[in-house]
Amino acid sequence: MRHTLPIAPQFYVTAPQPCPYLEGRMERKLFTALQGDSAATLNDSLSKQGFRRSQNVLYRPSCSECAACMSARIRVSDFAPSRSQRRVIKRNSSLKRRATSPWATEEQYELFRAYLDNRHAAGGMADMDMFEFAAMIEETPVRSRVIEYSDKDQPDDGPVAACLTDILDDGLSMVYSFFLPGMDWASPGTYLILDHVEIARELGLPYVYLGYWVPGSPKMGYKANFNSVEVFRAGGWQPIGDPEGYDAALHPLSTDPIAEQVARINLPGSSPA
Repeated sequence: MRHTLPIAPQFYVTAPQPCPYLEGRMERKLFTALQGDSAATLNDSLSKQGFRRSQNVLYRPSCSECAACMSARIRVSDFAPSRSQRRVIKRNSSLKRRATSPWATEEQYELFRAYLDNRHAAGGMADMDMFEFAAMIEETPVRSRVIEYSDKDQPDDGPVAACLTDILDDGLSMVYSFFLPGMDWASPGTYLILDHVEIARELGLPYVYLGYWVPGSPKMGYKANFNSVEVFRAGGWQPIGDPEGYDAALHPLSTDPIAEQVARINLPGSSPA
């Protein structure tokens, strides 16, 4: 009988490039491939250690002079919407949720294209065509869904918001969300997060992973508005605390060498470091 030994994932580092969140900073990512029979287990394990998925790659910021980007998640059992968030839920009461398999449609792409043109026309995804969008949605080796939201009053108009969502063993990971321009009055981005908290409750999952929170970045600061948010910092999850108290995260000496970061990663089946 022939036995195949599991191959430990290999980790790599991207070349530095301008940071999209903090002016004057350089961005660098630590990443590994997500493939094979153990892809879901690896995704579950590394998501708990601050990694995010993009198609068949898991990555985590590993900048040489900055540690501002921190993975954020909501503790579902402790979450209670604020007064303003309850108003957001009410303003979006006409939306109907529908979970679909990760298969890209023209309607989704049109919505995605309108969102990018309105919000991120100069961003790194601005030139994505239908084929690249389909790859973002469909190239997933883990359990993923597209959560679509349509207006119950205009059901034939197609989705007005959507989110590519991974289902982890301990929560929901919001990979990428987008919505129709002109809906800012209803705060749809906030609503999608609030509804994912509700979905996680329905599924009995303890966390909703929000992606990266970046103190000092207007684009990413909104994630601190949700109570019971934790951030992955110094090798573990901790309450976010005072969002204004993170100046040290921008100091060049706040980061560890790449070799030390990789050595502390706990892989599935290994003992905690």
